[in-house]
Amino acid sequence: MTGQAHVLIVEDETFVRDVVERYLSRDGHRVTACRDGEEALAMFDADPPDIVVLDLMLPRIDGFEVCRRLRARSDALRYVPIIMLSALAGEDDRITGLSLGADDYVTKPFSPRELSLRVGSVLRRSQPAPGAEPVVSDGALVVDRSAHRATLDGVELSLTMREFDLLAFLVMHRGQVYSRADLLREVWGWEFGDSSTVTVHIKRLRAKLGDDPSTPARIATVYGLGYRYDGVADGAA
Repeated sequence: MTGQAHVLIVEDETFVRDVVERYLSRDGHRVTACRDGEEALAMFDADPPDIVVLDLMLPRIDGFEVCRRLRARSDALRYVPIIMLSALAGEDDRITGLSLGADDYVTKPFSPRELSLRVGSVLRRSQPAPGAEPVVSDGALVVDRSAHRATLDGVELSLTMREFDLLAFLVMHRGQVYSRADLLREVWGWEFGDSSTVTVHIKRLRAKLGDDPSTPARIATVYGLGYRYDGVADGAA
C-alpha cells in the first residue's frame, strides 16, 4: 500500500502542516490533519489511519505521550506505523521516540519530498513482500511474515513494525554480515539516513529476544563491519 493510504498528520505549525498535507495529497494519499494531541487521539479512534505523521512539540499532550497512546491503540487493533517529526534532533530524543514505538524519526528542518518518500517506504514495508517465504524460524523463534507476528517459546513478541522487519530480514539472511548502511537500505529502504537508528533497533531486538548484549547468541556484532544473525537452532540454547 503506497497510494490511496489514509495519513493522519499531527502538527501544530500551520505552515508545516499545510506543506506536508499538500505533498502527501499530491502523492495520492487521503490526508486528515489536526493540531494537538487530544484531537489526534479522537481522530484516530473515529477513523483509524494507515500511518501517522506525528510532531513532538504539541500543545496539551506532547508527541511522546501521543505516540505511546497511539501505539497501545494500534497494537490492540491493527498495526499503524508512526513517523515522528520534530525539531528535537538529539540522539536521546531519537532513542526515546523509537523506544516508544515510532517507526521513523525525521528532524526539522526537513525536505517535504523526503518525508513523502519515507511515508511511502514505511507503508510499503508494512505489507508482506510478495513471493517471500512467509514463515522463518530459528529454534524456538518463529517469524511469520504474512501475519506480521513473531513468537519465542510460543509467546508473541511485542515488536514495532521496523523491529519486526529487521528481525525477519536478519533471520532470513542468517550467517551474513550487514553494515548499518546495508540495513538502512535493505530494511528501511533508505539510501541515506542516521545509522544510529539501526543501533537502537538492534539493542531493542536483543532485549526482546533475551539476547545478552555482552555475549549475544542470536544477533552478533562483527566489529568494524556490522551485524550478523547467528541464531541458536544448532546450538545449546
